Amino acid sequence: MRRASPNWIIPLLVLFLAPPMSGKASAHAFLDHAEPRVGNRVASAPREVTLWFTQKLETAFSSVTVTGPSGQRVDAGKARVSGNQVSVSLKSGGAGTYHVNWRVLSVDTHTTDGSFTFQVGP
Repeated sequence: MRRASPNWIIPLLVLFLAPPMSGKASAHAFLDHAEPRVGNRVASAPREVTLWFTQKLETAFSSVTVTGPSGQRVDAGKARVSGNQVSVSLKSGGAGTYHVNWRVLSVDTHTTDGSFTFQVGP
């Protein structure tokens, strides 16, 4: 008399022979929000621009540049990084459109970059 093999053996073999799935998600530091807000209009030129990201940043490899309405750079000095936040002081640039460009390296060693604008004036 021949015994039938149990039905549970095949799923068990598949489970043990299948390649392991990595639970590790690859993440990057993406811009979460900024002050002044992306695309926003403010009454007067801010003294600084601050950006918050979704991950902590590496200080030595993260930067922010800001150009004013005349196309000249108005960022004053090196960007300051603290955790997932980066700030840069600004010189006065008058009314008009400001362009913010950023490039950051997150602690997971991935680099991201981007840009946005905000308006100054009535």
